[in-house]
Amino acid sequence: MDKRRAVADLRIKESMTVDSLVRQMKESGGFTAKKLADAVDIVEGMFRKKDCTVFFSFPACIMATGTRGVIVEMVRRRLVDVIVTTCGTLDHDLARSWKKYYHGDFNMNDSELRKKGISRLGNVLVPDASYGLILEKRLIPMFDKILNGKESISTRDLIDAVGSNMTDRDSLLYWCHRNKVPVFVPGIMDGSFGSQLWMYWQTHRNLKIDLFKDEQDLSDIIFEAKETGAIVVGGGISKHHVIWWNQFRDGLDHAVYLTTAEEYDGSLSGARIREAVSWGKVKATADQITVEGDATITLPIIVASVLERIGV
Repeated sequence: MDKRRAVADLRIKESMTVDSLVRQMKESGGFTAKKLADAVDIVEGMFRKKDCTVFFSFPACIMATGTRGVIVEMVRRRLVDVIVTTCGTLDHDLARSWKKYYHGDFNMNDSELRKKGISRLGNVLVPDASYGLILEKRLIPMFDKILNGKESISTRDLIDAVGSNMTDRDSLLYWCHRNKVPVFVPGIMDGSFGSQLWMYWQTHRNLKIDLFKDEQDLSDIIFEAKETGAIVVGGGISKHHVIWWNQFRDGLDHAVYLTTAEEYDGSLSGARIREAVSWGKVKATADQITVEGDATITLPIIVASVLERIGV
């Protein structure tokens, strides 16, 4: 008897759910569509396991888009346990809580945009008044309140304190504080948040950012975890920090990478999970998949599908 699975056609129906489409993708055998369906299964498994510590890493760019709402929903529903990201994530989350970003186009005239005081992030427009100016206006007074008398603070504790001062329920930092989800930013100086922190330091020279405490906190999380899983968007320092720390417990048990990068140039963004296996950062036995594609498409589909299944 032929035990091979036949490729099935997708059957699109009126009022079908996201998850019903994803389940068909698993049977359709269609290139990245099948990978996306496999990713949903792995993420569902992570979320259902009470003893699995789920790491979520992503770059700042997607926080400038509506995908911010998907990330906030994951934290609001307590589906992730640890976030590792870049400084720009703080920038965009705070800026969009206080001001608005706007639709643009990849092919706009960038010289003309600069004359108008507008920065372009892909096809998202970020007016100066909605970014640097508002962050400068709001952050220094917040730092005065949080850091008053302190000589040392970790990025995790500083970010949590900022979250405790947020009232916008669309804010990631608001929900991370509320649900006790730690946020680590190993590259804290690489953004407007870090620049404002540096400006604060000009008149508070005794202040130290305690990166060692951040690493100790991550170490404690890693060695206390019975299982670990990771949803990794893109690459860079946030991706590497997650897989780097997991190597000390012999690797991740579950891993989903979402990336648009190629691996031929040796970049971390393009490195597939099999490469991380060679470093001991992901277990050879791990449930794992790399999904090629724009995370502003793939992440919302994955999360929507999983939420239909687990109903939290």
